[in-house]
Formats: sequence, C-alpha cells, structure tokens
Amino acid sequence: MAIAMDHLDRKTSGPTYTNPVYPEYFADPFVFQHLGYYYAIGTGPLPTDLSHFQFPLLRSQDLVNWERVGAALETPVEFIGKTFWAPEVAMAEGFFYLYYSVGVGDKGHQIRVAVSDSPTGPYKDAARLTPAENPFCIDASPYQHSDGNWFLFYATDFLEGDRPGTGLVVDRLIDMTTLAGTPKVVARATSDWQRFERNRPIYNGHFDWHTLEGPSVTSRENRIFCFYSGGNWQNETYGVDYVTADHPLGPYENDTKEVPRVLRTVPEKVLGPGHNSLATAGLSETLYIIYHGWDAAQTARLMRIDPICWTDDGPRCNGPTDRERPLI
Repeated sequence: MAIAMDHLDRKTSGPTYTNPVYPEYFADPFVFQHLGYYYAIGTGPLPTDLSHFQFPLLRSQDLVNWERVGAALETPVEFIGKTFWAPEVAMAEGFFYLYYSVGVGDKGHQIRVAVSDSPTGPYKDAARLTPAENPFCIDASPYQHSDGNWFLFYATDFLEGDRPGTGLVVDRLIDMTTLAGTPKVVARATSDWQRFERNRPIYNGHFDWHTLEGPSVTSRENRIFCFYSGGNWQNETYGVDYVTADHPLGPYENDTKEVPRVLRTVPEKVLGPGHNSLATAGLSETLYIIYHGWDAAQTARLMRIDPICWTDDGPRCNGPTDRERPLI
C-alpha cells in the first residue's frame, strides 16, 4: 500500500535532519524527554576498562543536533558480566530508573535496574529484576499505562514450539525496582524473516533459531502497539514490526507479514535497521521512530530518526531515509 508522505518533504522554517543524526557508534538508541531536552542513551562499543562508566549519553534540544554529555551507569562493583546492552530510562517518583541487561558475551544475560536523581546520572545499580533460573533476558523496556501502572517488556528465550528462539514477554512492575514475577507472552516468531540462524548451536542442541527483541511500546486510541525488531541484527534480515493489544498484559494480535512492515534494509544504503524507541518532535508533535542501522560498509551501528505515519493498516515508516528532510 502506498503511504501519502508528500507533506514530509515540504520546506519548513524548522530544523532539517539527515541520517545518521549522530556520527559515532550508538546502538539500541533510547530517547526520553525532560525539562526541554531530549536525552539519548544507547549501547556503545565494548569498553576496554570495566571500571569506567557504561552507556554513552547524549543531549539535544531538537532530536537532530546531539552532544555527548558523558556515560550513564557506574559499573557495578559486583562482577555480573562484561557486556552491557540496551539501556532505557523511566522517570517516576522523582527519580530516574535505568533498565539494562548485562552478561558475559551473548550468554547469561540478566535484567537489572539502576537509579539516579538526575537524567544524566550517575546511575547506581540497585537490583536484579529477572530470576537467576532464567539464563537469558535482554532489552528491558518500561511502559506506563494510562491507568498509572508500570509494566516491563523484555526479550527471553523459548525452546518449545515450531519456531524456537527469542521472544517477547511483559511483566507488571510492583514498584520501579521489583517485578511481579508473572510474565505474559507478548509475541513469538511466526515468519521466516524473523529467523536468526539455521541450525544454531545453543542450549546443548541445534535449533532453527528465530529472534524477536528490542520492544518499544506506545498507545494510540486506547490500543497498545508493541514495536519490536526481528531477524538477525548482524545482517539484512533485521527489521521492525509490531503487535497490538487492548491492555499491556495482552492478549496480543500478531499480523506480521512476510517482511517487516515498519522498517527494513535498503540495499547498499542502510543495513539491518532496528532496535527502536519512540519520541515526539517538531511543530506538529509528530511521533518519530529512533533506531540504529549499519552503514553500507557494516562498520558501525549509527542512530537514525524518521517519522511514523499512521495508516488504516497500522503504523508505517518511509525510512530508512538518507537525504535531508524537514523535522515536521
């Protein structure tokens, strides 16, 4: 279906942007707003000294022009892993809560939360949220529903079923540092494009492995939209799609097609766009999807933005774009 997006190219007196909007490695970008500023926090390159801070932190007044303001998380004294992934921040009760996953390489990841009284940190580790018996939990995404309750969406592994792999769940937050411990399934793989690897050696076996990860949640007209990334983050299969529900705990409707409907690879320009967050910007308070994508040479994952268009068939995006466009 063609999307009427001509209005996005008209000349305006406001700022314009050209992707990528930040020139340095910045994967899994999460954007939040506070007192007139946008803040972006993301996964950076693996640090050589784990005594330092984790997660690069940026600031902007317009979602386009970003400055580095430091790094957010004080590396926990307790050894809990060397790879820190996919931070997101929620503001509640006068504090800022940073949710992240940490593990050793791609194994043993747990979700933890750190706390600060400032959006720029330092964030100090406060608690483990996911249980020790669950060996792989990543990509925590907090969401506050219209009734005031908080929920945490995240990705975890499933071995049973026709398409084993990483899927999405949601759990209720009793408070900002405690999960209820009763996760509900949000989405599992249903399509071939969501395949991560054939015959993948994992969990003492070999599986035709599929992946859904990077949940990001918003509501529109009393409907929950959980955006997610699927496929293999290292190649052209990676893209963004979504599922919907009437309540954060579901049940969710999954209408995924044979390709991701929101973002997908543009050959020789942007490879594997995904792991998005959402923020409003511009004079019209347009909803923007903020995501990473590999450059053509696949040397770095860089932060990009593009507007979401709401159609009769659901949210769509004419990205990834690579030319100058107005911030509408």
